[in-house]
Amino acid sequence: MNEAKPSSGRTIGVDAAASLIGPLTDLVLQAGRAILAVNRRAMRVTDMSDGSPVTEADLAADRVIGNGLAQLAPDILALSEERAGPAAPPYRGSFFLIDPLDGTKEFVAGRGEFTVNLALVTDAMPLLGIIYAPDLGLLWRGLVGCGAERIAVGDAGLSASTPIHTRPAPKPGEAWVAAVSRSHANARTEDFIQSRPGAIRLPLGSAVKFGRLAEGAADIYPRLSPTSEWDVAAGQAVVTAAGGKVTDETGHPLRFGERPDGFIVPSFIAWGDASTSVAN
Repeated sequence: MNEAKPSSGRTIGVDAAASLIGPLTDLVLQAGRAILAVNRRAMRVTDMSDGSPVTEADLAADRVIGNGLAQLAPDILALSEERAGPAAPPYRGSFFLIDPLDGTKEFVAGRGEFTVNLALVTDAMPLLGIIYAPDLGLLWRGLVGCGAERIAVGDAGLSASTPIHTRPAPKPGEAWVAAVSRSHANARTEDFIQSRPGAIRLPLGSAVKFGRLAEGAADIYPRLSPTSEWDVAAGQAVVTAAGGKVTDETGHPLRFGERPDGFIVPSFIAWGDASTSVAN
């Protein structure tokens, strides 16, 4: 994978990103196949410096994506969760932001809600995002300003494609559906959800939550605790392309690759209806 370092590289716009979405999708599908080829019962599981687990499947998917991007776009820097050590923000222009296996805990536990996440960030904002859930046979992808889609994935590859859009916010008296994490519940997030009386919780793992929000199966996805930029970037692009919005707690857009203290997102709220964000 291209070494992560301070970047003033070229800027990828919408037209160039549109030409990349097909090859990038193929690359993400290859990474998914590499994950599924790993024997979960026999694989090694170790801990990263932050205490999160990493498996042979994480590393296999990372190699596939790293090698593929080096061939596909050698002049665009790529930052992966597995290779963030040498990274030194800020970044300028465009760069790839990747989580080769989001939801490792779900994967280790034998549940199907894990994903491969790939985003193309331009001028600190996710422009293109792909989320692939290999066990579910579903892929969500979007290009900001051009729309989003959900694609079924079978043994022969991509099949049925459905344009997706977020749904309007519930009317007064209607219940909100909140996508919530299976593994990262916390009191602040729960208080936020409870501020919407009668809210229905939809427990999901990994970036599947962004996919379900983008396709209109949920109204909101709050996470009021720290996470990493590679956990959010692809989902933000897909949700935004589908008509939603991802903000910080004050309603301001998230920006990526600019924090001098690393790649932490202190908190975020993903809104299906962009007009309901707290900035409005």
